[in-house]
Amino acid sequence: MRTKYDQETKDRVIRMFYERRQEVPGESMRASFRQLHDLTGISPDTMRGWVDRARVDAREKPGVTTAERAEIRALRKEVAELKRANEILKTASAFFAAAELDRRLK
Repeated sequence: MRTKYDQETKDRVIRMFYERRQEVPGESMRASFRQLHDLTGISPDTMRGWVDRARVDAREKPGVTTAERAEIRALRKEVAELKRANEILKTASAFFAAAELDRRLK
């Protein structure tokens, strides 16, 4: 079962994770997530995804940032729309060319 968390909750958990890492620098990330799970009740895997996304967005970890991902999604949508428009124009062009040829033959 997927549960949606609001952005404020995500930001608070990410902040708590970084604070925990500063307080206990030798602690493993897994242990930090377990500790936060005990405090918040949020799955460690869910929190790990949020922290990983935050690290990519902060350029601390390689990957595609949220802004880049949104831009790629928008560009893919635009390309799909342009391909559809191009197909419509090709069909219309063929239709009118056939009509013009038919008109000239009469």
